[in-house]
Amino acid sequence: MSISQSLNNAVSGLTATSRMAEVVSSNLSNALTEGYARRVLDTSSQNIGGQGAGVRIDGVRRIADNGLIGDRRLADAGLANQERRIDTLTRLEAQFSAPDDPAGLVQRLAALEQALISAGADPASDLRLSTVVQRLGDVTETLQDNARNVQIMRQEADAAIARDVDTLNTALQQVEQLNADISRARATGGDPSALMDARQRAIDTIGTIVTIREIARPNDQVAIITTTGMQLLDGPAAQFAFSPTPTITAFMTMASGGLAGITRDGVPLDVVDGFGKLSGGSLSASFNLRDNDLVQAQQSLDEIAADLITRFADPATDPTLAVGDAGLLTDAGAAHDPLDIVDLSRRISINATVDPSQGGQLFRVRDGVNAAVAGPVGDAQQLNRFSGALLAANSIGGGIPSLSAAGQIARVASEFGTARLRADESLSFAAARRDTLYQAELATGVDSDQELQMLLRIEQAYGANAKLMQTINSMIQTLMEI
Repeated sequence: MSISQSLNNAVSGLTATSRMAEVVSSNLSNALTEGYARRVLDTSSQNIGGQGAGVRIDGVRRIADNGLIGDRRLADAGLANQERRIDTLTRLEAQFSAPDDPAGLVQRLAALEQALISAGADPASDLRLSTVVQRLGDVTETLQDNARNVQIMRQEADAAIARDVDTLNTALQQVEQLNADISRARATGGDPSALMDARQRAIDTIGTIVTIREIARPNDQVAIITTTGMQLLDGPAAQFAFSPTPTITAFMTMASGGLAGITRDGVPLDVVDGFGKLSGGSLSASFNLRDNDLVQAQQSLDEIAADLITRFADPATDPTLAVGDAGLLTDAGAAHDPLDIVDLSRRISINATVDPSQGGQLFRVRDGVNAAVAGPVGDAQQLNRFSGALLAANSIGGGIPSLSAAGQIARVASEFGTARLRADESLSFAAARRDTLYQAELATGVDSDQELQMLLRIEQAYGANAKLMQTINSMIQTLMEI
């Protein structure tokens, strides 16, 4: 081997080791960077004319377990789905059924029962009769507040859908652009690893909104499809649209046309659930909250309102009433229509005839809603019948058990609690699964000890190549002196 060939070998060795040091330093500095994948420098021996010609740098290789990352993304979607549900369901349970909350419906009804018992002990007391009216007002106001809060939560879910769709579109456009940038970098001999890290982070964002799979394409390109088979990106990115509804009422549903679903190129993805194959992540959780969970909660509140109204509207409870008359509680001032139950919890109100603030008379709490004149002030029979009506077993429809008024509220509270508990269990499972996969992914990332050991080897190789160059330089100097 000639001196010039030896010198070329040493130079190539120095170039390769310096490039290795650069890669290792990048690994170490980004050991805690989210989405960063470890790099290694690929090298091979160089041969020219049948003789060794040093080392050749083949390029920087990005180390990532795409199968593990794909599974972790599915876990991310499941966790995002359950986190969104548990937040809303926890709020729903807390506002309705906290047993120690004096402003909750459980305590409001208990206070009404106590007020009726107290008035029955002294029916001549206008103060105690007035307290009954106040407690009735507390019950109706609490039901109305709960109904309004349910619709507010539906509006929040609707707004969350709009945010997810915007984020999904933005992330898909980023992946499309990064695909092009990576292809360009590869074609010009550059290192696209940093661009691939950025693309992974963008795809991770998509993976919390909907369950996806990443498919490799030639030239380091990727395609993205949902686990249910919808293509999101394979070249151009799909574009989705959603029109949020600022104000939502109990009558507004997908079926009625009052609420929007997601469209792609102006075509609805699914006219039933609104999201079609964009399922599994936070997006479908918001749809299920808006159109299923919270609608069921509203229905349960309406059932409670209907139960309370029918208890007091029974002529057996109040003999001054005829069949079809409005009782102590009304549907916005009118008698309750069993076929018109939707949003009843927001319309429930006190009969104006017993409420002095609406021009009514307190004696009708004691003598009956339709009593023309005041009866004996010591007669507590009607108050006892009102009190008994709350304790009697009653059902307003098929599938609903016959229970006391407190029992009906407890039934609904149990429904809310059970839904929250199941969501909590699902969240715990999703979080544990995601953490396990995330830790496994981290184990494939940068190992600082391994990188430092590699750095020592690089130092030794660099020193050896530098020593070789010094030796060659000494030989040349000797030759020059001859």
